[in-house]
Amino acid sequence: MEANNTEPRYVISIAARMVGVKNHTLRYYERVGIIEPSRSQGNTRLYSERDIAQLHWIKTLIDDLGVNLAGVEVILRLAQHMTELKRKLDELESGREGR
Repeated sequence: MEANNTEPRYVISIAARMVGVKNHTLRYYERVGIIEPSRSQGNTRLYSERDIAQLHWIKTLIDDLGVNLAGVEVILRLAQHMTELKRKLDELESGREGR
C-alpha cells in the first residue's frame, strides 16, 4: 500500500462495494466497535485504504473462517497488541545496536 494509506477518502457506499458488503454492515461494525472510520466536517463516514484492508480481513475471518464478531474483536486486539510489542522490540534492538 502507499505511504498515505490512512488518508480518509472513501464514502460508505464505495467502501462497502470495495469490500463486498452492504452499507448497513459497515454501520454495524462501527456500532460494535470493530472499525472506526474518520468523519468529515459534515459527519460523513470516510474510510482509508487501511480501513478497507482491515474490512477485507474482517470479512475473510467471518466468511471464510467462520469467526463470529466477538472472535473478530479478540483477533483484532491481539493483532494490535502484537504490532505494538514488535515496535517496542524493534526500538529496544535498535538501541542496543547503537552501543
